[in-house]
Amino acid sequence: MGFRVNTNTDALQAYYQLAKVNQETTKAQLRLSSGKRILNVGDDTSGFNVGTAMKGKVAVMEGAQGNIASAKNLLSTAEGALSGMNDLLTKIEGKLSDATNPTADRTALQDDVKALANEIQSILLNTKFNDAKILYSGAGQGFAFQVGESTDTLNLDFASSLASTGGGGYGANVSVSLGSFANVSATTLMSTSGAASVQGLQTALTNLKTAVTSALGKIGNFSQRLDIKDENLSVAKSNAEATISRLFDADMAMEQLKATRGSILQQAGTAMLAQLNFAPQQVLQLFG
Repeated sequence: MGFRVNTNTDALQAYYQLAKVNQETTKAQLRLSSGKRILNVGDDTSGFNVGTAMKGKVAVMEGAQGNIASAKNLLSTAEGALSGMNDLLTKIEGKLSDATNPTADRTALQDDVKALANEIQSILLNTKFNDAKILYSGAGQGFAFQVGESTDTLNLDFASSLASTGGGGYGANVSVSLGSFANVSATTLMSTSGAASVQGLQTALTNLKTAVTSALGKIGNFSQRLDIKDENLSVAKSNAEATISRLFDADMAMEQLKATRGSILQQAGTAMLAQLNFAPQQVLQLFG
């Protein structure tokens, strides 16, 4: 150290070192208090940009998982209705078998078949999910759900074998077959040949059961696909959140070490700055 008092360069260097330690210690303390590694964009610009983009992707995946849950609920609603229809068709099948009995009361059987057919028609018409008819009319076009990124959609067209966009709202086979049962007469149940006969009704029943079975099969396939997409989204979302955590979350143990180191250096630096600040006073001994 030279004997210069106008500019205490040694004290200034100690001051700069102390300021640097204070800045690093403050940053470590702020990270500990917030739990964040990136306190502002300047801390890690590229990491901030990547993490922000990942957050957007996570939001999209969360929305897609919500859509998948809604799609599953829609399919469950449709499956319950179609299973009920299947039960009613089985009952009609039993009535047609009873009609072959020459001692049966065909008028009563006629009323039973009409009642069952009307109930099937009611199920087709009134099965709804959030006020949307899912087995009737436009349901034949399907219900498109976003199940991933914006371009990843799944169209649930399970009702294409049942519904139609025109006419009475049902597919051709379904409409004709339902009409055969809704307008059945005791005479038809008594006939043994020709189109207006039990045999003709058996054909109509087969058409209805085929349409319902086809719809149920598609529901099963769509349910499997939705489960797979949900699982893939969960894995992708977990990995994305891990990346976001690595970019934005502070390593608490490391920051604690830095804060402790900084605290010690602050105390030592302050003491050394005080000593170096008074060091030039030695020059006063020259004037003794």
